Amino acid sequence: MLSNILPEFQDFLVDKGFASKKHAPFYARWASKFLSYFNNNNEPDIEKNMTGFINVLTNDQNISDWQINQAHDALKLYLYHYNGNKRLKVNSDPQVAQADLFSVPQVIKSLRNSIRIKHYSYKTERSYIGWVNRFYEYLSKTKKKNQDNDKPTEEDIRDFLSHLALKLKVSSSTQNQAFNALLFLCRNVLMLELKDIKNTVRAKRGPKLPVVLSKDEVGKIFKRSSLNNLLYLQLLYGTGIRLMELVRLRVQDIDFGSKLIFIRSGKGDKDRTTVFPETVTEPLHKHIKGVKALHEKDLKKGHGEVHLPFALERKYPNANKEFKWQYAFPSSKLSVDPACGKIRRFHISEKVIQNAMSEAVKKAGILKHATVHTLRHSFATHLLLNGVNIREVQELLGHSHVETTMIYTHVLRNMSKAPKSPLDTLYEKTK
Repeated sequence: MLSNILPEFQDFLVDKGFASKKHAPFYARWASKFLSYFNNNNEPDIEKNMTGFINVLTNDQNISDWQINQAHDALKLYLYHYNGNKRLKVNSDPQVAQADLFSVPQVIKSLRNSIRIKHYSYKTERSYIGWVNRFYEYLSKTKKKNQDNDKPTEEDIRDFLSHLALKLKVSSSTQNQAFNALLFLCRNVLMLELKDIKNTVRAKRGPKLPVVLSKDEVGKIFKRSSLNNLLYLQLLYGTGIRLMELVRLRVQDIDFGSKLIFIRSGKGDKDRTTVFPETVTEPLHKHIKGVKALHEKDLKKGHGEVHLPFALERKYPNANKEFKWQYAFPSSKLSVDPACGKIRRFHISEKVIQNAMSEAVKKAGILKHATVHTLRHSFATHLLLNGVNIREVQELLGHSHVETTMIYTHVLRNMSKAPKSPLDTLYEKTK
């Protein structure tokens, strides 16, 4: 019976006029569930506990927005009106089940939804979940207690990071990726503050220079690329955008009039513009016409919907069928959206472009380890060779700090001002 949950709090709500007799039990139930959450958490800060509890509710697809708002109001009323500055007491009501908040499935579920709330990319979501799963696998092998019901400690995380460096011999970038995943887990799901995390054995990384293609090598790759894939590679080199930024371009992001390409929610959830290569104007126009014909064909078959970012689908219910929102580089096949079960046309797979680049590099006889991202490195380096200001290159690439862009100046210096070998000067003297 809901009336038996925190009865004194219910009476308080009714007496003060904060809730009707009908709704007071529901407010009490949210307060009771919060007390269960608080009891399972080592975090004494009330605000952090409130944030964590609301995040758990938000991540539960069975809980509606109005219920989350009701829960938020219930916590404020209980903590700041009814309870005041009193110390929180653990809920002992046997009718309210204690949620197993630290079981691995629940942690992964909360982690996934926290990542989506913060609008991280799907690749980041997949990477973070992978590392958290590996972390719990490590704990299950190294700890005697039942880790499924225990909250990990800072020591556990420190040991895992040291294990990666000493036992698995992972690279520094891999270890940093694991560190970022666990840091996100602790701050947004476990509500665990990491204080001594720097005292881990870290993999060391020296300065690395990016692989850069010469203009002749880029030209050879384009000549060896098939007509179906040439446009992708030309855009990557001609604009300097990242691979995922290219495949996620919408039709409206390509501005033929202003000769600009808009990158929406790029790395770091930042928007920017980049240059529009004149060379691709005609083939890109032709491509977009083909995309429009494909979209019209989908609409006639009762499809034509596209995934919209964030809450735009609720804000603009009909926008997902508009042509301007369609992906500029759509997939050749329709597929089922796992989030909602609808049949939609997603963007082209990044693997298609990666394979096209790999094939073209082989056919061109280039022995460098040239990937799709190498075209971005080449874009930046060739701009600097042409005298473009480094700050402008930084903006085109979407780098937050100019120090990141400075790496290309080292490549540039090596390419343009390489000293003569003493062997060459020796033979010059003998001639």
